[in-house]
Amino acid sequence: MLDPFYPVVPDSSWVSKLVPIGTRLIQLRIKDQPEAEIRRQVREAKAVCAEHGADLIVNDYWQIAIDEGCAWVHLGQEDLVDADVKALRRANIKIGVSTHDHAELDRGLAIDPDYVALGPIWPTKLKQMPWGPQGTERLAEWKKLIGNRPLVAIGGLTLERALLCLKSGADIASVVGDIVNHADPIGQAKAWIAATRRP
Repeated sequence: MLDPFYPVVPDSSWVSKLVPIGTRLIQLRIKDQPEAEIRRQVREAKAVCAEHGADLIVNDYWQIAIDEGCAWVHLGQEDLVDADVKALRRANIKIGVSTHDHAELDRGLAIDPDYVALGPIWPTKLKQMPWGPQGTERLAEWKKLIGNRPLVAIGGLTLERALLCLKSGADIASVVGDIVNHADPIGQAKAWIAATRRP
């Protein structure tokens, strides 16, 4: 079972900070970097995660994930159009998908994903989204629709909101700003780990 604390970080230096303190599930979401730099960061993050027994999920760059022998990728709806899902499966790479409405959920489920993310649960400043906040009620609905796959809640999460999501049907709470923009990101990550980890 994947860990309930799921930070999304913008570069591999964050993986090096968060994984040694006990983070077991982390997404590397790199934007606007040359391919060689992306490969270097994926390699570095993968090595840190391997050393500490954590799961690294590579956002978007599915071909690099195959080339570097990664175990997980996360695909947004745009990525689902271009990604070679059969090649990912041949490489034994697990796939998480983003969903925001029922049509996207249908598209995501069509590839038999290993987890489904729903968002934004609350308003988020990180991305311009055409969707309004989903609210925690939608989590219970999605959980029924996706079967026994893990459900990831994302979008505008604070620690308090994360705990509400976990009570409302989510298995995993994904966080960006409440860690990477926090005055004490390490302390905040430790607080998330302590509060979300199942005994």
